[in-house]
Amino acid sequence: MKRLTSVIVILFAVCANAKDLPKVVILATGGTIAGSAPTEVQAGYQSGQVGVDILINAVPQLKEIADVRGEQISNIGSQNMSDEIWLKLAKRINELLGQDDVDGIVITHGTDTMEETAYFLTLVTKSKKPVVLTCSMRPSTALSADGPLNIFNAVAVAGNKDSEGRGVMVVANDRIHSAREVVKTSTTAVETFMSPLVGSLGTVNYGVVNYVDLPHKKNTYESEFSVDGLTSLPRVDIIAIYEDAPGDLIKAAVDLGAKGIVTSGLGNGNLTDACIEALQYARSKGVVVVRASRVLTGFVGRNVELDDDKLGFVASYELIPSKARVLLRLALLKTSDPTSVQEYFATY
Repeated sequence: MKRLTSVIVILFAVCANAKDLPKVVILATGGTIAGSAPTEVQAGYQSGQVGVDILINAVPQLKEIADVRGEQISNIGSQNMSDEIWLKLAKRINELLGQDDVDGIVITHGTDTMEETAYFLTLVTKSKKPVVLTCSMRPSTALSADGPLNIFNAVAVAGNKDSEGRGVMVVANDRIHSAREVVKTSTTAVETFMSPLVGSLGTVNYGVVNYVDLPHKKNTYESEFSVDGLTSLPRVDIIAIYEDAPGDLIKAAVDLGAKGIVTSGLGNGNLTDACIEALQYARSKGVVVVRASRVLTGFVGRNVELDDDKLGFVASYELIPSKARVLLRLALLKTSDPTSVQEYFATY
C-alpha cells in the first residue's frame, strides 16, 4: 500500500510539474537548421529537408523546460522567403498568441533573410508574449551542429516570463538580439549574428536567461501596423550605389511599378549625381525614396550632404537597407508622404 501511495504521489508530482511548464509552439520555416548533407564534414548541403517533429525530437531535453509542440509553416531555404509566407506566418503567430494555452513562440528560420523576417514580425505581432527566431549555420547532419542548442536556448527564452514585452527576438550562439538591431555579419561563422550598433539584449547559456537591455523603439503590441486582411505588400526595391553608379536601374524600378526605393548608399547614404537625378524622377512619379547606407553601422542623418527636405527624401537613420525596405513597405500601406514616412523611421 505504501509503495502504491508513493507511485501515485510521484505521478501526481510529474503531472503537476508538466502543467507548470510554459507552453511553447515551434513554427518551422526551413533553412540550414533543417538542412541535410551527405556527410558530416562537407560545406555543401540542402536546406529545408528536415521536418519540425524531427527538429523537436532531436532535442529531448526540451521536455524539461517547456511543453513543446510544432507546426510546419514552410520548408525552404530562406533565400526563397516570400511575402506569402511572411503573411501566413504573422497571421498564425497572432492566432496562437491569442490563445491562453500558448505562452511563447519559437520560429526556426534560415539565416539568409532571418533579420528581415524578424523585423517584419516585430512590427506586426500583436502581443507581449515572446516570439523568438532561431537558426543554425551548420546543417542538422553536420559534425557539431549548432541547431539543437540554439533551439533549446530559443525555447528557454520564449518560455521565460522576463521575455515578455521585449519585442520579437533572435537567439543564436548564446546571444539574445532585438529583431530591429540584429544583422548577419559573416557568410559562414557560427557567431554570425550580432547587434553591432547597440549590442545584444542579453545572453542565454544552456537555457539560463540573463537580460541586460530593452529594445529602444516601438514594437509588437505598441505597433500600429497590422496584417489583418492583408494579402500583399507594396513593391519596394533596393538599389546599390557605387563608384560612378548610373541612374538607369532606379528609373527601371520606377517604370516596373516600384512604390518605394531604398538606396544602399555610400558613407552617410550618399549618392552619385546621376542617381540623384534618377531619384528626382522617382519622386515625380510619387515613389517614396529612402536613403540608407551600405556601411554596416552608423546613422544616416537628414540634410547632411544632401538637402533631403528639398529633394523629398527619407533618411533611414539606423536601419540597414534590408530593414529599411521592410519598414517602408508597411509605411506605404498608410501613407506616401515623405514627412510621415520619416516619422515612422524615427518611431520604429
